[in-house]
Amino acid sequence: MSLSVGDNAPGFTVKDTDGNTVSLAKYAGKTVVLYFYPKDDTPGCTKEACSFRDYYADYQGKDIVVFGVSMDDEASHKAFTDKFSLPFPLLADVDGIITKAYDVQGEKNGFHYSQRVTYVIDGAGKIVKVYDSVKTETHASDILTDLSV
Repeated sequence: MSLSVGDNAPGFTVKDTDGNTVSLAKYAGKTVVLYFYPKDDTPGCTKEACSFRDYYADYQGKDIVVFGVSMDDEASHKAFTDKFSLPFPLLADVDGIITKAYDVQGEKNGFHYSQRVTYVIDGAGKIVKVYDSVKTETHASDILTDLSV
């Protein structure tokens, strides 16, 4: 079942880049950008992450929280974050729980991964925007433009 605009965003609790526990419920009242990507330190995923890095101050100025999600573990996320100076948390969805809940699991040659999809969730926990086709280099600025912030 695919998630759409107007649906309640599935809740989750998972570890981030630094081993901190992150729960969607903690961000009630804030806009959350939850972007899923296949794999740390690969060309498209790096371009997308760096896009969010480069526009991160604009998100912070609008009280918007950004989380990247893949099925990589905390150590992989930490190396990726350090290598590209990412200022936002990456969520380690090693068991694919969030990926499955948001219906973005892909599989190729026995390898399970998060497909490149972004959900924008409002302060009430509703999905207000779904991006299932993104330009990795401009994705972060495209979202800001779409949200008119």
